[in-house]
Amino acid sequence: MRARQGQTVEIGSSDEFDRRIRLGASSMNGWRLVGVDLTDRSGALRECSVAGALFLGCAMAPHDEDSVRSRGAIVFPEVPGSPVDSYRSALYEPADLYDTEGYGASFDARAYAWSQLPVDRERALAMALHDHSLDEALSAWIKDRQVVGVMGGHALVRGEPGYAEAARLGMLLSARSTVATGGGPGAMEAANLGAWMTGRSPVALQHALDVLRAAPSFRPDIGVWAGAARQVITEFPGGGESLGIPTWHYGHEPPNPFATAIAKYFKNSTREAILLQICNRGIVFLPGAAGTVQEVFQDACENYYADESSVARMVLVGVEHWTHRVPAWPLLQRLAEDRTMAGRIHLVDTIEEAAELVSS
Repeated sequence: MRARQGQTVEIGSSDEFDRRIRLGASSMNGWRLVGVDLTDRSGALRECSVAGALFLGCAMAPHDEDSVRSRGAIVFPEVPGSPVDSYRSALYEPADLYDTEGYGASFDARAYAWSQLPVDRERALAMALHDHSLDEALSAWIKDRQVVGVMGGHALVRGEPGYAEAARLGMLLSARSTVATGGGPGAMEAANLGAWMTGRSPVALQHALDVLRAAPSFRPDIGVWAGAARQVITEFPGGGESLGIPTWHYGHEPPNPFATAIAKYFKNSTREAILLQICNRGIVFLPGAAGTVQEVFQDACENYYADESSVARMVLVGVEHWTHRVPAWPLLQRLAEDRTMAGRIHLVDTIEEAAELVSS
């Protein structure tokens, strides 16, 4: 929690609220209270000036809510029936999303099912506020971190050579930077796995890959797939940090448990834009299909129009893939001609080359 930012005071717990009242606070002007239980604090709410205060998802006695509104406060209540905290102040952890043994009853599954109901005004507001809160939490999390993105195919299966290569890439990158992915399965999971295994031996990584091979895909059972990941985490505790930015828009793609911080959005367009924007150390694009191609050219568009000091490296891995199978490289080269980005796009064949480029 950020205790103070300019004239804004962030209050995220009833203990912090009580502490400030004990210190003699008489005005809540500029206070931003998020998810605080104030049901037993009617006296403090009556005695303080609340004009200019913002209450987000706070529990209050009905008469207190009416009172603070009438005295100049702004109150956004919780949306009835919503499984998500629209005002959460921190990114998710894997245990938040996978909070039950079976996936069907998990928070992740419940949130997706709720998001698929017919969208009324309250549900749309809850989702928008949730995604806005995650924006703020993510901005705070990435501050002072050097972030490198890894993009690649979601269909890559555990046990395939490409999966092991993506894991080794995550391991190499995480030694110097914070790895960020789309947070889903396939190459994304492999890169987050590699970050988790940073500092461990190639033998340890191979053991982790062998454990995961027993549950190659999240189909047909997400619970079994996630359980294999939890087994690796249990055997190798205290792994390296990494970031995952998945979305409930693709409900068939569960979040992978190897990302230690997860910004899961309802709105996929927001998620896509943010994922590309935060990678200040550049992005490595592993072989992929339509989704990865979209990310390549979305990032290329950002770099094409960017100030020269803001152009980030783009490294495509797989000469054959990107020049023949999915010939994005020739078009990317043509776009980069006579632009600052020309010197910051690269096509390589090995993950070692890719890691060296984004670390230089």
